[in-house]
Amino acid sequence: MQIKIKKMNPEAKLPTYAHLGDVGMDVYSLETKTLAPMEHHIFFVGFGLEFENGYAAIVKDKSGISKVGLHTMGGVYDAGYRGEYNVHLVNLSSAPITIDQGQKIAQIIIYPVVIADLVETDTLSDSSRGEGRFGSTGLI
Repeated sequence: MQIKIKKMNPEAKLPTYAHLGDVGMDVYSLETKTLAPMEHHIFFVGFGLEFENGYAAIVKDKSGISKVGLHTMGGVYDAGYRGEYNVHLVNLSSAPITIDQGQKIAQIIIYPVVIADLVETDTLSDSSRGEGRFGSTGLI
């Protein structure tokens, strides 16, 4: 699959796959920023993508930053979006964390998606799970 990419900031480092067969493209910070505990920040990454309908670009955590307490928020890009991509990070740790310019801050995965045709109804069929919510299957 070919995806068009447009550099929207001359300092942007375009996303890269680290290894053959990887599904996530590494995304790099354009700025240096220290996030205090529980602080949120939106990092613009300087590029936009164009891909076919029926796909979505999803921003996900990098394991290297998630293990220190950083987590991505939101991050669903539709096929029709043509603006600059960004990564919304939150520091869930109890210590400040510094992101350096050029550092990997997230990954983007391109997923095929189904565009649903919703049909309103008054009833839903029975299932083995029914209305079982969080914890309905127990822990052991």
